[in-house]
Amino acid sequence: MAVFVALGAFLMTLFGGWTAGRVTDRRHLVLGLAGGLMLGVVGLDLLPEALQAAGNEVFGVPQALLLFVGGFLAAHLMERLLAVRQVAHCAVDAAARGVSMSVGGRAAGGGIAQVGQKAGSGGGVAQVALKAGTGGGVAQVGLTAAGAMVGHSLMDGIAIGAAFQVGEGMGATVALAVIAHDFADGFNTYTITSLYGNSRGRAIAMLVADALAPVVGAASTLLFTLPVELLGSYLGFFGGALLYLAAAEILPEAHHSHPARSTLLCTAGGVGFIWLVVGLAE
Repeated sequence: MAVFVALGAFLMTLFGGWTAGRVTDRRHLVLGLAGGLMLGVVGLDLLPEALQAAGNEVFGVPQALLLFVGGFLAAHLMERLLAVRQVAHCAVDAAARGVSMSVGGRAAGGGIAQVGQKAGSGGGVAQVALKAGTGGGVAQVGLTAAGAMVGHSLMDGIAIGAAFQVGEGMGATVALAVIAHDFADGFNTYTITSLYGNSRGRAIAMLVADALAPVVGAASTLLFTLPVELLGSYLGFFGGALLYLAAAEILPEAHHSHPARSTLLCTAGGVGFIWLVVGLAE
């Protein structure tokens, strides 16, 4: 059952990547809904279930809550480390191209100063490097970032399989959250890979790998059964990471270009839908 449901994540990831090549004006509504679904799953289903399965206190705090915070921090740390690496690669590429322009006589005086000024901030570095060309180092950053997305999707699949070990209701709600945010995963995987100068073929290859990862992860849980306490701990950790993705990635992106009331309504609707699903499953 878990593998079959994970096929939904496979299709949604591919749909997200397909949309990345044909960006529409309604993307913010999809992301707003996905963020609401993720928030609802974490607060109304994952966390209560994790507390019930792994509620033993560690120095006055339930074990599941500690791992929930740990999952949030782990996701934040991973994002920061990846962002620092991207900036470092782009800075080196920008500096190298600045020197090359100087030797060629095309960056005299103000040109070098302008490159130096742009290299002083993270966003400027990325823009300089990307506009300057598609060097191998910059392309590798895109592949590394996409590889991290594939690893994340693999863990999503394991979460689906682990949730189905708790019960079908739990598995369905976790799968719904994963499938919802896999649209954004597919969109970002394709966009990041191609943005850093990789070919369309490479972007599609990374998108397919990202789409297959949840299916592989869900299938792996057929080989083992997690103890109840360990399962609760994992769901708590996964819930923290999922909350970070919703609060720090999905929702800000949804409201960035379109701070519309309709986006907020989609987010609230996503939370309300999970509330309904959880209530009907009881």
